[in-house]
Amino acid sequence: MLRRLHPEQPESFAFTPANRAWAEAQITKYPEGRQASAIIPLLWRAQEQEGWLSRPAIEAVAEMLDMAYIRALEVATFYFMFQLQPVGSVAHIQICGTTSCMICGAEDLIAICKSKIAGRPHELSADGKFSWEEVECLGACANAPMAQIGKDYYEDLTAEKLAALIDALAAGKFPQAGPQNGRFAAEPAKGLTSLTEYVNASIKLNASAQLADEIGDTVKRIDGTEVPLTTPWLGKGKGKSAKPATAKAEKPAPVKAKSAEAKPVDTEASPKAKAKPADAAAPSPGTKPAGLEAARGGKPDDLKKIKGIGPKLEKLCNRLGFYHFDQIAAWTDAEVAWVDDNLEGFKGRVTRDEWVAQAKTLASGE
Repeated sequence: MLRRLHPEQPESFAFTPANRAWAEAQITKYPEGRQASAIIPLLWRAQEQEGWLSRPAIEAVAEMLDMAYIRALEVATFYFMFQLQPVGSVAHIQICGTTSCMICGAEDLIAICKSKIAGRPHELSADGKFSWEEVECLGACANAPMAQIGKDYYEDLTAEKLAALIDALAAGKFPQAGPQNGRFAAEPAKGLTSLTEYVNASIKLNASAQLADEIGDTVKRIDGTEVPLTTPWLGKGKGKSAKPATAKAEKPAPVKAKSAEAKPVDTEASPKAKAKPADAAAPSPGTKPAGLEAARGGKPDDLKKIKGIGPKLEKLCNRLGFYHFDQIAAWTDAEVAWVDDNLEGFKGRVTRDEWVAQAKTLASGE
């Protein structure tokens, strides 16, 4: 299936403060230079915030992770979990249409969506509150037919029950998630025939339905305020970091000041001596390559053509005086060692991605 960006895009995107803090914490899970590994959770957070993934959102996440925009777009368009068009402001309804659900009445559910929401998948309802689509197996075959609405499953549906759910959501109510025929989970429809002694009468809902009931909002999107932010991988205790502040922990701070309308001068990923004053006396290995005060003729090469260089690394290279492919192509081993050591947050990127070899090819016009 061809997946493209929606033709109408917002002007900008910015994470809420809570979601920004969450996203920055996720990046710390990965070693320096490997922050692109956080692409899926950050894209998902952006979608949870806005309901869908816009181009500005994809590009904002790419900049946070120092990825070329096209790399982030490749991820967003590959996975069907990402919505590339606006969805209903109240709910996006995903009807499972795979074998079990199809046999048990999924087509009737789709007919309800067509009549009450829109005639085609991904179209917004007239009031903009709802959208729908048919999806592949959602893994609740014993409770077919079913639908996913927001984060929750609504199982054992009939056309009448789905219509009632849509009406309730439209009225601002939050219908109980889970089986809609009185079942607790996926036990036989006529009741338990075994393991009856393990039934706990004090538990009224199964795990996922219970969580939806506790927050009192079955279609609530994640916004960063659900639970206190913790980063146990950084050390014991709660908070963004239980360790002393480091240059890496402070790295996202300049980006926080970025508005959705304008991009300030990028001050992050500065040379090691500047980012870590305590290490100022420690000399960098190797020899610093000769740099230029400005690009020749005012026309720098597009360094992002070198695999491994994204928008932020290109800015850092320019700040260090590197504007052209032939400059990088001429680096000696000692100069590579110096640059590798001074790409704060991206140490070792030059060697890992073989910048010099790539630059030689690009400088030759290939």
